[in-house]
Amino acid sequence: MPYGMHDGGWGVWWMVVSWVIVVAVVALVIRALMPTGGGGEHIPDPGRILEERFARGEITEEEYRERQRVIAESRH
Repeated sequence: MPYGMHDGGWGVWWMVVSWVIVVAVVALVIRALMPTGGGGEHIPDPGRILEERFARGEITEEEYRERQRVIAESRH
């Protein structure tokens, strides 16, 4: 039998350590590729969305002001 396979030599331990490192690197890569945000979905700010729609000309100033009022009331 090759040295280190069954006699408790350093060969076995290096193999175990190597696999632990490989698994840790793979886990870190997977975690880095996952979206962040504390585990929950990101909820966009309605006021910011409203501002963006007004800036793009999708809604009139009247609509903007009315919706801004509704958002402000819903926050209280």
